[in-house]
Amino acid sequence: QLQLVESGGGLVQPGGSLRLSCTHSDFSLPLYPIGWFRQAPGKEREGVSCISSSDGRTYYADSVKGRLTISRDNAKNTVYLQMNSLKPEDTAVYYCAADPRQTIQAMCHYPSSISDDYWGQGTQVTVSS
Repeated sequence: QLQLVESGGGLVQPGGSLRLSCTHSDFSLPLYPIGWFRQAPGKEREGVSCISSSDGRTYYADSVKGRLTISRDNAKNTVYLQMNSLKPEDTAVYYCAADPRQTIQAMCHYPSSISDDYWGQGTQVTVSS
């Protein structure tokens, strides 16, 4: 079981920025493709951005391209999601997850296919004035 830990959420005004972090104290995250996902009230969980384990390839949902950036700091065993120019529609609980079996495109398109063992508990992001 790989229960990831997210942090960095909060309340921010439209146009503001946040940086989310995803880490784990025991497992080496550089070995895993990692994705960021979000779920707004009444909506399905959707993939936001995913990053490969080996060569740093990234994938972004169209709705966040140019505003959100996913990155790794292997020395800190952490994956980040830098969120800029935030909009009210970005409000959601943000989760990170790992999946060693899938491509990053598949991870981001089909979050329901990721085992429950590979998810974090989520962090709330609220964009409001």
